[in-house]
Amino acid sequence: MSRRRALQSLALAGAAAALPRRTAAATPARRLGVALVGLGGYSTDLLGPALRLTRHCRLAGLVTGSPHKIAKWQETYGVPDAAIYGYDDIHRIADNPDIDVVYIATPNHLHKPLTLAAANAGKHVWCEKPMAMDAGEGEAMIRACRDNRVQLAIGYRMQHEPNSRRFMEMARTQPFGGIVQLRADAGWFGWRQGADDAWRLDPARGGGAMYDMGVYCVNASRYSTGLEPVAVRAWDETTRRDIFQGVDETMRFTLEFPGDITAACVTSFGRDLNTLHVDCERGWYELSPFQSYDGNVGRASDGTRFTAQLGASPRMQAEQMDQDALAILEARPPRAPGEEGLRDMRVLDAAFASARSGGERVRIAG
Repeated sequence: MSRRRALQSLALAGAAAALPRRTAAATPARRLGVALVGLGGYSTDLLGPALRLTRHCRLAGLVTGSPHKIAKWQETYGVPDAAIYGYDDIHRIADNPDIDVVYIATPNHLHKPLTLAAANAGKHVWCEKPMAMDAGEGEAMIRACRDNRVQLAIGYRMQHEPNSRRFMEMARTQPFGGIVQLRADAGWFGWRQGADDAWRLDPARGGGAMYDMGVYCVNASRYSTGLEPVAVRAWDETTRRDIFQGVDETMRFTLEFPGDITAACVTSFGRDLNTLHVDCERGWYELSPFQSYDGNVGRASDGTRFTAQLGASPRMQAEQMDQDALAILEARPPRAPGEEGLRDMRVLDAAFASARSGGERVRIAG
């Protein structure tokens, strides 16, 4: 069995072990109650509005470390007092049968403790990317969800986007021949500096471009090849050390895949970057932008055009949540289970180690 197939088998086995406890009563007609954990910009601007567009979900609770935000959410969505929790008492969510799933959209350092609390409360978990601070935390999250027989899905919204899924299929069918190399760049200049985003400059909370944007490059490189990288070289190219103290402003890294395929990647808080380009033996194809909230479009060397599919934001988040809800209701693995996030964490761990060494080649744990 190939390394790739073995990894896929392990992922499916792990996801299958996390099927819901009460599958007999679950039907696709049921709308799952979702509690949003973390009421920052992503929840406020995208997840909350997206829940109003979903067919299989509904907003059923709030978990926040910022009590001053609650009144506005209650005014907008009508969430009752009994369905509001803090980070310190999230365990009480076990007593609320209206909540089936928690969606964790907090700074990265809170992903593990909140996932463990939710899983131990018997709730399914949807967690934003990156899933954790390192692979060890990711393994603990997977184990907790498996032991409590709840699903863990990682918020890889691009894996629910039609053009990205078309790239996944092209990795399998290879319409332009074998893949030779690819490039994935993700970055945005002028990062948000509001109170909700201060953590992006804090190493203790998972700040920096690699955690925030680099994971798009890593995940896209993996799903565009259908392969797992074996090694990485990375270089921290931070120039504004007065602002980015202890976190990376810009990271350049190269992933090595089986078959001598390479992925050249750049992620940055100092440059606007948003392209996924795949070179093959007999042509090429790309998406640019490839990880925006909407309008992800592209082209190929034979004249093919990849047009936007889902409509305006937040349709992508609604599609993601609906697909993850159906996975629970139909008792099947989600598109991006915890094991998918864990593979990216192993790449990030190796990339950070390489960057600390000045770009030495580091093998990725398998």
